[in-house]
Amino acid sequence: MNLYQKIESKIMVLGDKLNNNVILMILRDAFMLAFPLTIFGSVMLVIANFPYLDALIGIDAVNALKDMLGPAATATMSIATIFVSLGIGYYTSRYKKVEPLFGAAIALVAFFLLTPFDMTTASGEVVTNVLSIERLGAKGMFIGMFASFGAAFLYAAIVKKNWIIKMPPSVPPAVAKSFAALLPALVTLTVFLILRLVFTFTPWENAHDFVYQIIQAPLTALGKGLPATILAILAIQLLWFFGLHGQIIVNSVLDPIWNTLSLENLNAFQVGEVLPNIVNKQFIETFTVGLGGTGMTLAVVIAILLFMKSRQLKEIGKLSAPAAIFNVNEPVIFGMPIVLNPVILIPWIVAPLVATFVAYFAMSSGLVPLTTGVAVPWTTPVFLSGMLATNSWQGGVLQLVQMAIVFVIWFPFLKALDLRNYKQESEEATNTQEF
Repeated sequence: MNLYQKIESKIMVLGDKLNNNVILMILRDAFMLAFPLTIFGSVMLVIANFPYLDALIGIDAVNALKDMLGPAATATMSIATIFVSLGIGYYTSRYKKVEPLFGAAIALVAFFLLTPFDMTTASGEVVTNVLSIERLGAKGMFIGMFASFGAAFLYAAIVKKNWIIKMPPSVPPAVAKSFAALLPALVTLTVFLILRLVFTFTPWENAHDFVYQIIQAPLTALGKGLPATILAILAIQLLWFFGLHGQIIVNSVLDPIWNTLSLENLNAFQVGEVLPNIVNKQFIETFTVGLGGTGMTLAVVIAILLFMKSRQLKEIGKLSAPAAIFNVNEPVIFGMPIVLNPVILIPWIVAPLVATFVAYFAMSSGLVPLTTGVAVPWTTPVFLSGMLATNSWQGGVLQLVQMAIVFVIWFPFLKALDLRNYKQESEEATNTQEF
């Protein structure tokens, strides 16, 4: 086995393990539960904060519009941890083959049991019997995940031990399921109530602040840096090169961090504060490998259609173009092919890394506004997605600059591949004519 085969086998094994990891699969599905809800909130937020809207309808009308549409974002994106907790409880219970609806409810209550019911106002006054929105969003994301997984697994384990109240067959199914979940719920929630009491004797006073300070803050600080982002992009590209879905695998690991960073930006954007994070979920989806499809290949499709001569590449370009406009590029990846094709490994790896660095520099230097945390559907075409993500036309222009960079890096490699294919096709045509 040569070095290339050894690398391939190790990456395939690692990719398969990550792709089939139960915890990561549940996390991925749980975040997708919140997707349609956050899109609704994002659309309303975009409308309320549309660029130059004050010049069209006046500042008073804009403020009135924000007051009307603001609750849409608060009721969806600002409390995303609730949806993630429900999703984790549901999908964990379904995986364990116990009643998923009760698993979801128990997971959510477990999260609330660890959540402080008080908050400190701007004047320093402590208000009790209230839930702080920030603890239901970005600040509570990690404790929400830990609590929901713990509660769902504990609930499922108790049910599996058959510690349930069984009702006669004549009892309606809904009533029977409620009684079956009674003892597992009592035991599980009692454990979390005890945990809440235990944390009152610690310096943090509650589980939220403990997890945020010890785990979440360091992880998000690491995840929002350029080195971690470059490593993530490199991993995505390498996994795709070996035929594994890089985004699904890497996103499953890093989505909790990126989504938390997005919520922090969103909270700042809603109150008009400085946006804190360059890297977040929207940055990754809109300005890195997802720009024009995996590996930023919309620019590759354009280059093929405009400048390549071989019949094979032309056909791939024609087939890929409609989907590539909406950031779907499997026809390119498997039709060129990109998978396991050493001829184009260099541009496949280098182009997204350079383009990502340019986007990070453009935002860190202030040339382009940061992404606001507003969710943008990943199928949104280039330029429009950049505008929506940054709430500015500069975001769209940045995407066009990135595509030009990808085009330049890919072009000589595409041309070499095109010449090889064209020569081969010409020889085949000559041989056919001779016969």
